[in-house]
Amino acid sequence: MQITILGGGGFLGRRLAHRLAKDGALGDRAITGLTLFDLQAPPPVEAPFPVRCLGGNIADPAAVTAAIPAGTEVVVHLAAVVSAQAEADFDLGLTVNVHGTLAVLQACRALTQGPRASGAAPPRVVFTSSVASFSGGQDARLEDDARQLPGNSYGAEKAIGELLLQDASRKGFLDAVNIRLPTVIIRPGRPNKAASSFVSAILREPLLGLETDLPVPEEFAVWICSPRRAVEWFLHAMTMDTKPLGLDRGINPPGRSATVGKMLSALEAVAGPEARAKVRHAPDPAIEAIVGTWPASFTAERARRLLGFSEQESLEEIVQGFIEDDLAATRAERGL
Repeated sequence: MQITILGGGGFLGRRLAHRLAKDGALGDRAITGLTLFDLQAPPPVEAPFPVRCLGGNIADPAAVTAAIPAGTEVVVHLAAVVSAQAEADFDLGLTVNVHGTLAVLQACRALTQGPRASGAAPPRVVFTSSVASFSGGQDARLEDDARQLPGNSYGAEKAIGELLLQDASRKGFLDAVNIRLPTVIIRPGRPNKAASSFVSAILREPLLGLETDLPVPEEFAVWICSPRRAVEWFLHAMTMDTKPLGLDRGINPPGRSATVGKMLSALEAVAGPEARAKVRHAPDPAIEAIVGTWPASFTAERARRLLGFSEQESLEEIVQGFIEDDLAATRAERGL
């Protein structure tokens, strides 16, 4: 089985690549090759199968075609410009998040139509959409059939990508699973340009012994998931039976709704009151204006009961998971 991860140099792309390398198989089939693609060629991953590492622009059809060679059966599309950056630079968000997804669609379509067609089944495409493609705010608890009405450019671009891939699935060009990821915490490394970056920072920075700012009130709620669970969802989406999805390829996976205060209490329970004391209240209306439109909760019954997606861990387990998986590497990366 040939697999491509677009955005393979990012946090989740690297984690998924290492998991595939460790397993050596996807489901009951051996992996015969893996392509990792990002703006800059990702570092190689040691694996029992060949790994290609390519750099290029996700909106460049030729670069994307090279990253999805004939014989590719699964494509995981993680490449994106994140929320605050897409809001600040509309043209960049449109190029990467919309035109990039269109380039992926066309490259996958060419595997079953035209001179590149091999007669194989359409490739599975796992697309990372986002909770930001919805609105509703703090009081919302959205059902699975809730309308996507994004209140930010990033969310709009993700919703557009979902519709493109859903229609391509209907046409038989590819076989899409659109996962609307919650805010993923705790991200290793450094803060990024996502509006939700603070949700990881208020837990990660104190564990590193650093102070950090909290731009929203402690009663502010966020729909979250852990990196461990996100990878499990990807693996499930890469192999699941998509017939039960029908026309609707969008999935709200079973994350967890938690207030900032509860996250800080979990931090205190695991790392002590001195860790919580490193979080400073520093209101930021610009950040709150973006994340405040996102729903704080989803029912996620379809993913849980019909589609077999696994449940989210507790907040304390999320904090402990970062300590076990990423704390040492983050310390080293940041020279701490």
